[in-house]
Amino acid sequence: MWSALLRRGGRGAGGLRGLVSGGPPWSQVVSEAEKIVGYPTSFMSLRCLLSDELSNIAMQVRKLVGTKHPLLDTARQRSLAEITELIHTAFLVHRGIVNIGELKSCDGPLKDMQFGNKMAVLSGDFLLANACTSLAQLQNTKVVELISSAIGDLVQGIYYENSKSSEENCLTDDIGISTWKEQVFLSHSALLAKSCQAAMELAKHSAEIQDMAFQYGKHMSMSHKLHSDLQPFVKESDTMAFSLNSAPAVLHQEFLGREAWIKQIREAQGKGNIMDYKKLREAIKAGKGVTSAIDLCRGHGNRALAALERFPPSEARAALANIVYAVTRFP
Repeated sequence: MWSALLRRGGRGAGGLRGLVSGGPPWSQVVSEAEKIVGYPTSFMSLRCLLSDELSNIAMQVRKLVGTKHPLLDTARQRSLAEITELIHTAFLVHRGIVNIGELKSCDGPLKDMQFGNKMAVLSGDFLLANACTSLAQLQNTKVVELISSAIGDLVQGIYYENSKSSEENCLTDDIGISTWKEQVFLSHSALLAKSCQAAMELAKHSAEIQDMAFQYGKHMSMSHKLHSDLQPFVKESDTMAFSLNSAPAVLHQEFLGREAWIKQIREAQGKGNIMDYKKLREAIKAGKGVTSAIDLCRGHGNRALAALERFPPSEARAALANIVYAVTRFP
């Protein structure tokens, strides 16, 4: 999607909606974006990347290395997108590691679970190593610095996610929404935001345009995380579990107070510390946490759209705007 924007810069003529309130479904938006990019944005297409036809093309493109042919710039945008996806997938694989100490007999043989953990570590490391190798081949110091710092942000963000306080049996963190946003930026937004900025750097756009790309990536991904956190509260489902550190819960705690929030959690726990999520969900929905999270989601969406308005109208810009509309759409 960014490839079309790479060939243009400067201030756009507007035309985006000022207030996000709805839009097409996420699957439709992704499908439309993939048509613009020209290839599926998923590792389900890995076989295509390894096909003989693409290998032949890659060999021919290598012959241009050392020249100033514009095709090389296009290849580097494509490569940056794949590097970003590799890094994202590597950390997803790493997150698949299970805590052996919390396993139950019904989860499977201990030996198999330990083997699964080893495979998760090795597979994630393999993807990350390949991403770093490809990153170095871009031969752009600023891009290397941006993506390397994004990897550092991811590590720090995941550390925050996994470090629990010893209070209240680690049920929930005692944080406010500002701290929540800082942690989410590190673990969810930094990679996309800095990748968008790096794409503008590869296209040799100004620092101002690079910052607008960064702002779009940051606020769009923040909206996406808020939209994801809100799903258990806006969908008609009584069995859907949710994180006690999700945005609606954190906002609910801010309005209610820490002690009252812990009391509600205890009241929702049954025998064997089994959580009654339906009861807890109704308690949160009765407060201001859900509506405040929706407002926050749309607020980040508006800031993402404002950043997009700095780019000239194009099919690519419309696709990026539709992504924002999709993640700020609620029933």
